[in-house]
Amino acid sequence: MILREEYLNKLIKLKGTKIIKVITGIRRCGKSTLLEMFCEYLLQNGVQKEQITTINFEDMDYSELTDYKLLYSYLKERLIPNKMNYIFLDEIQLVESYQKAVDSLYIKENVDLYITGSNAHMLSGELATLLSGRYIEMQMLPLSFKEYLDFVGDRTDLSRKYSDYLQFSSFPYAVSLKNDRSLIRDYLSGIYNTVLLKDVVSRKRISDVMLLESVIRFLFDNIGNRWSTKKISDTMTSNGRKISTHTVESYLSALIDSYIIYQAKRYDVKGKQILKTQEKYYIVDIGLRYYLLGNKGADMGHILENVVYLELLRRGYEVSIGKVDDMEVDFIASNNDGIEYYQVAATVRDADTLDRELKPLKKIADHFPKYLLTLDDDPPTSYNGIRQINALDFLLN
Repeated sequence: MILREEYLNKLIKLKGTKIIKVITGIRRCGKSTLLEMFCEYLLQNGVQKEQITTINFEDMDYSELTDYKLLYSYLKERLIPNKMNYIFLDEIQLVESYQKAVDSLYIKENVDLYITGSNAHMLSGELATLLSGRYIEMQMLPLSFKEYLDFVGDRTDLSRKYSDYLQFSSFPYAVSLKNDRSLIRDYLSGIYNTVLLKDVVSRKRISDVMLLESVIRFLFDNIGNRWSTKKISDTMTSNGRKISTHTVESYLSALIDSYIIYQAKRYDVKGKQILKTQEKYYIVDIGLRYYLLGNKGADMGHILENVVYLELLRRGYEVSIGKVDDMEVDFIASNNDGIEYYQVAATVRDADTLDRELKPLKKIADHFPKYLLTLDDDPPTSYNGIRQINALDFLLN
C-alpha cells in the first residue's frame, strides 16, 4: 500500500468538521486506499471499530443499497448514539439520487461523512444545489513523481526513473507491478476500458464507441496543442473520421467528467480575462498515452508540460494557459498567495529556443515569480529575474 501522505493529512485536518468531504478522481487513482488509510488512522487514535461504516458500491455485497432510501435506512440503523459515527461511501455516483441520503445524514450531529466518486457529474446540478456550502471537494490524482520515487525507494539515475514513471504509468497499483510491461499493459487496458464503458459510454449513451476512441486517440496525440471543438471536428473529418462539432463537445464533456482528460483554458494576461476558444487538453496519466499510442509522435516537451500541469494541480493551483500579445505562456498558476508563471521545454540549449521561451515571460510587467522548467541538467540560472530550473528538481520540491 502506497502512503498518500499529503491527501491523508488533508483528511486528518478535516476530521470532525461539519462538512461533507468529497474525494474525486479517475478510477484506480487511490481513493479507496486513501479511505482505508484514514480508517486505520482513526482506529489508531481512539475511534472504535463499531463507529466506522464503510460501503464500496462497486462491491456486489452492497448492490441492494443503490436505492437511496434503503441506503439511508441501513446507515441510520448503525448509528451509535452519543458517539461520532464515521461513514465512508465509496463510488457514491452508483446510487441514484444519493444526494438525498447524504443530505439527511449530514444534518445529524454525530455523523462525519466522507464520499468518493469517479465522475465530476456527481457534483453538478441537483447535488450542487442541495448541498451547496455543505461539502468540500478534494481532487485526487495518480502518483506524483515524488510519490513514485518514494515507493521505488531509490533516487539515483533520476532521468531513467522519470522515463519509467512516464512509460509504466503513475497509477498506484501499476507501480507495484515493477515495470513488467505485459502486466502493466493489461492493467492499463482494464482501467481504460472501465472508464470508457462505465463512465463515458453508458452515462452519455454513446452508440459509436469507435468514434469516441478516435477522439481520445486524437487528444492523446495532441497534448499541449491548442484546440477548439470546431478545429478538432474539422481536423478529424479531413483525416477521414467525420464528426460534428456538437458530438466533439459532448465527448469532451464526458471525458473531462470522467477525469481522464483535463481542460486548461486560456487567459489574456494583458486583458485580464478568460478566453473562450483554443483550450489545451492534458491526460491524467502519460502511461495511458503509451498504452494507446506507443512511442508514436511522442513530443517530450509536451509530455513534460503535461506532467508539470498535473503537478501544479496537485499543489492546489488553478492553472490556465497565458496569452501575451501573440505569444503564449505555458502556465499561469494562481492561488490565494498570488500568481506564478511557467514556461516548460525539454531543452533550451539552443539559443533560438531559449530566446523563444523567455520572450513571453519578459513581456509580463508584474513582479510575480517566473520560471523556465527544462530537462537540461544544468545549474539553476536566472535571466533578469526569470529562474531556469531543472524540471525534475521542481517535481521533487
